[in-house]
Amino acid sequence: MGTVKTGIRRRARLLKEALSAPAPRAVEPAAPGGRRPPRRTVPLEVAVPTAPRLVDSPVFVLTPVRAGSTLLRMLLNSHSRVRAPHELHLRSVEVDLAPDFSGRALRALDLDKAELEHVLWDRVLHLELERSGKDVVVDKTPGNVWAWQRLEHAWPRARFLFLRRHPRAIIDSLDRRKGNTATTAENERNVLKYLGPLEEARRSLDPALTHTVRYEDLTADPAAVTRSVTDWLGLDWEPGMLDYGSHADAHGPLLPNLGDRSEKILSGRVQPAPAPLGLDGLSPRVREVAEAWGYGGSLAA
Repeated sequence: MGTVKTGIRRRARLLKEALSAPAPRAVEPAAPGGRRPPRRTVPLEVAVPTAPRLVDSPVFVLTPVRAGSTLLRMLLNSHSRVRAPHELHLRSVEVDLAPDFSGRALRALDLDKAELEHVLWDRVLHLELERSGKDVVVDKTPGNVWAWQRLEHAWPRARFLFLRRHPRAIIDSLDRRKGNTATTAENERNVLKYLGPLEEARRSLDPALTHTVRYEDLTADPAAVTRSVTDWLGLDWEPGMLDYGSHADAHGPLLPNLGDRSEKILSGRVQPAPAPLGLDGLSPRVREVAEAWGYGGSLAA
């Protein structure tokens, strides 16, 4: 009988808490540059200190879809010190705190939902390094373009590798994608969703923590481009990176929605990109970005 009464009292207390106005929560002053960045677009009102990280300086590729990020990750993953797994989609890995106990308990430890997610993401990256025996981790998920602010907050020493490709080539690749049912105009709008955040990141991130490569250059001279990346990372360049097909077991399975699985990738060797494309027919915004990226005869910004 005592157990039943205890249960009733507990449920009554929880119901009272649920119906009453929430207690005010302390809000730390916003960091320079505004509030802590969100996972998507919803501001986070409460900030907590950043917990220690197991991975101090991960590398995040910022790129649109269909821009050659799988090829880049295969080449980088073939380096003896670089672990570049399939797309991790960290921004969609979430935690759920029960409102009665766990949320309050963890806030008392200076941990909120967002920071717990950061700790979890950090552990995922660290596991990849532990399992591979390497010490530099690269995540090439295209969705990182919508989370770069939060990634920068989560890892103040994170490095960002921009991968560019002619926007028309990206749109054409989407048009040719197996199972594509979208029109060219719809695919162009899809590409635009990436280009805006990419340009914002380019203007905002510390140049000392960024490096930019172009897909066309990567396919034309993979040795020079991969050497530029390893130099930026402070690593020795390894010729074996170019023979990524000989490291197939290390790359893991090629699965849907986790990277490219085309015949070009499966060939195990770098193949030339198609001939340079023009800008005719592109919308003004896409054309503007293409010119800023050095396509169409304009100098790169």
